[in-house]
Amino acid sequence: MSEPLIPVFDLGGVFVDWDPMHLFRKLFATEQEARWFGESICTKDWNLEFDAGDIYAEGVARLITRFPRYWREIQAYDTRWKETIGGIFQGTVDIHNELIEAEIPTFAITNFSWEKWVSVLDEWSFLEKFDGVVVSGLEKMVKPDPRIFRLFCDRYGLAPESCVFIDDNQANVVSARAVGMEAIHFSSPEALRAELISLGLPLKN
Repeated sequence: MSEPLIPVFDLGGVFVDWDPMHLFRKLFATEQEARWFGESICTKDWNLEFDAGDIYAEGVARLITRFPRYWREIQAYDTRWKETIGGIFQGTVDIHNELIEAEIPTFAITNFSWEKWVSVLDEWSFLEKFDGVVVSGLEKMVKPDPRIFRLFCDRYGLAPESCVFIDDNQANVVSARAVGMEAIHFSSPEALRAELISLGLPLKN
């Protein structure tokens, strides 16, 4: 009997409901203003610079020089970052706990600022249960760059084909498959459970 695949999880969108709009809606009077700010000022591309290793204080200061009238809202992206989290997906945590109880190793590859990663360790108890995590901000490379998947496999001595990668971003799923991993496009904990069971992971129906 072959060994079960080793689950490798994304974090944002899989374990946690991360969305800057959770914060922006508190900073602006209307949904339209909040969305404009997220699309024009504190954009996804700008956030990706932190995921690639930029320091928050520096990135915030640079953006404020471009848009000084929004200095309060831009600064809030750092000082009130935890308000970008809408909650934890308990269904994914439950799956993770079942895998651990079944003595299945688990790992994570996450696009995450190293500063914010360290800041949540004492609040997200599921993080310490992983056998290893690759944090993009420390590696200076972000998904879907295939190098981050190869770095993960080299670091933990795993063959790509022995892993199943789970991410809510389709581009990351495609990249993981290209390096040889099985991959699942995450939509909900319920769907993930069913897909992992179909791949032979020891989870409850």
